[in-house]
Amino acid sequence: MPHDAAISRIATAVKVFYSRKEPYRIFHGSTNSTRPKQQQSFVDISALSNVVKIDPTAKTATVEPNVPMDKLVEATLQHGLIPPVVMEFPGITVGGGYAGSAGESSSFKYGYFDQTVNSVEMVLANGDVVTASKTERPDLFKGAAGALGTLGITTLIELQLIQAKKFVKIEYHRRSTVCDSIEKLQQEIKDPSNDYVDGIIYSKDHGVIITGQLTDEMPEEVNPQTFSKPWDPWFYLHVKDKTISDTSSHVTEYIPLAEYLFRYDRGGFWVGIEAFRYFPFVPFNKFTRWFLDDFIHTRMLYRAMHGSRKEFGNIVQDLSLPYSTAEQFIDYTAEELDIWPLWLCPLREMTPPTFHPYTTLPGPSEDVKPMLNIGLWGRASEDLDTFVSQNRRLESKLTELGGRKVLYSHTYYTEPEFWSLYDKSWYDKLREKYSASSLLTVYDKVKVDVKKAKETRVNLGWSERWRGMWPFAGLLGILGAIRSKDYLLHRNAAWRYGGPEKKTLKES
Repeated sequence: MPHDAAISRIATAVKVFYSRKEPYRIFHGSTNSTRPKQQQSFVDISALSNVVKIDPTAKTATVEPNVPMDKLVEATLQHGLIPPVVMEFPGITVGGGYAGSAGESSSFKYGYFDQTVNSVEMVLANGDVVTASKTERPDLFKGAAGALGTLGITTLIELQLIQAKKFVKIEYHRRSTVCDSIEKLQQEIKDPSNDYVDGIIYSKDHGVIITGQLTDEMPEEVNPQTFSKPWDPWFYLHVKDKTISDTSSHVTEYIPLAEYLFRYDRGGFWVGIEAFRYFPFVPFNKFTRWFLDDFIHTRMLYRAMHGSRKEFGNIVQDLSLPYSTAEQFIDYTAEELDIWPLWLCPLREMTPPTFHPYTTLPGPSEDVKPMLNIGLWGRASEDLDTFVSQNRRLESKLTELGGRKVLYSHTYYTEPEFWSLYDKSWYDKLREKYSASSLLTVYDKVKVDVKKAKETRVNLGWSERWRGMWPFAGLLGILGAIRSKDYLLHRNAAWRYGGPEKKTLKES
């Protein structure tokens, strides 16, 4: 469907909801949210999935919001360009990156994904179609970034591009304490030669800071390391193996550019190991990872999770803190939850008001500071009350240490607690100015309704109860993932990445 025709249809549907003062959700066709699904009226924008234009001269891409990262990178690499910030999962969309808080290993340099966006086209809650940028409706442009679609529907995005190169030269810097790992990361983000910086903390005495530099050169005697093919290692396991015996020096490798950008896709960092733990009769080894490769890419893992209705029992949180309190927070999670590994991602400072993580450091200083995102992903209690308590304590400790969470995840704050962390007055004024008061608020979208979840469990009939039992829940999740469009997207793409002069995702 041509873009203008699609926008006209969407605007018409939105006007109907506005006339009724009825809130709605936005249906994109896929999601990377880990929150429980909610039933509500929706506006379908799944057709907005096209790369409209790549301008090599201006180094910009004009794309619709449902374009996933792999499709975007494929299109831009044909012109020798890439987005400055590319989210690590290929199914994350451009619109999701703008409306959420999407940071990656280049975010210490470029900020969140939305900070690389030049302008957006939006359908406001009253059906008006407008453009927002730093110079046109700048308050809407800033406010909608991270506001989860609660100020209107983003329908077109122009984003910046940078020059691509064939490889990323990677160095793995082993450290023996959490403190040393954080200090090394702070040191590396100050090095202007680094294009990418992140880290993995495997335990209190095994941390690895990973730095990357874009390059067209690779020594002749070196073979590039890949992570996309079924026999390839999962990235986090590879890094661990490369650094487990050497506690002082660093290891250097060369990774084809797009392989690096999506290096965490197989296994979803390390969350995919939970699928093997769910089916304990399936060993976790190189052969089973090869045999089950179709099912352990992130598109499939998200679909399987939602299909199995197993949204509770695993903590999947990104939590951002000032560097001064990050080690205290890791000590807390180690004691309370014993979840390892942890992902470290340095983020550029944000100026409030915003729904992105930001901090005013505990104490008298009110200066905005850079933050360290900690990816906390692992098994928690399967008892719902205990699971909720674990999350509540985690949120309390995060607030105590001057941190904020990324709002794609489970959120258990009460409404007063939530708005004590964010600027409700600023947000309400934006909603009123842009006719969005009838839409769901950010809090409405992110809160987990614990009471409803308990009632649902109590009122389930036997036909529904067995669907939530082991192993049926997992098997139904796999079946739902196989039937999904995302499975077809995965199966139709031959994951063979090349340099910027090649097509990156050759269709099979």
